[in-house]
Amino acid sequence: MNNILLGQPFAASEKGKRKNNEDAIYPLPEIVSSEDCLFLVCDGVGGKNKGEIASCLTCETIPSFFQTFLVGEVDSSFIQKSVQYVETCFDKYVATHPDAIGMATTMAMLYVEQAMVVIAHIGDSRVYQIREGQIIFQTEDHSLVNSWVKLGRITEEEARTHPQKNIILRAIQGKDHPTEVEVSFLTDVREGDIFFMCTDGVVESWGKKDLENLFAEQASLEKIKDALVEVCAEKSRDNFSFYLIPVKNIQKKEGLAENFLTFLYSFI
Repeated sequence: MNNILLGQPFAASEKGKRKNNEDAIYPLPEIVSSEDCLFLVCDGVGGKNKGEIASCLTCETIPSFFQTFLVGEVDSSFIQKSVQYVETCFDKYVATHPDAIGMATTMAMLYVEQAMVVIAHIGDSRVYQIREGQIIFQTEDHSLVNSWVKLGRITEEEARTHPQKNIILRAIQGKDHPTEVEVSFLTDVREGDIFFMCTDGVVESWGKKDLENLFAEQASLEKIKDALVEVCAEKSRDNFSFYLIPVKNIQKKEGLAENFLTFLYSFI
């Protein structure tokens, strides 16, 4: 059994050229540490329909659900229940705040569990796994333009700036509009890997090759964070938020057999 040990994560959440920030991330950048194992990046949908409330509620509710109900290992069913819990919380909020009817949010989640990284997403907020400057895993957007990319109607590059790129096919809303979370379990995790979570405001400014070139420079994560913010502030027309999560070490845990042999060898 291996334990994945993280380095210090770095994050940013900026309103960019918008009047307010409808993105939300968890944990807050000023308090995150290498001891954290749950990370969220959310992009509120709806503009006047309280998208910022939807994203913030999600970043508050899911950690609370994990802390209260998680026993043993995380599986797809548990994550789906956490999303259903968020939907219930949305309904309660809308019941007392009718102006929030229609609020929704995307969600990208990363959870580190011993030898595995669990990735979950809804909508077009993304999670990448980057190794030695190469993207080896990427979530697939639940969006209209991505469905066109899969059909060969447009290219990935065209999708980044397409006029309809903001139309998503899945979002967290409420019990009247239940959604399904897509979950991936990554066991090929190595020392030096970097997990990068972001909203579509980042994707708008950084294509796949751009990201790979940035990470291939082997700069410190803090410098990568600064570069991401600088380019997004210049190019993106949207809010932009992201998390950089480095894998510092893979610590091997000895099983019962190994421990017994170590005990025997101590007498030789």
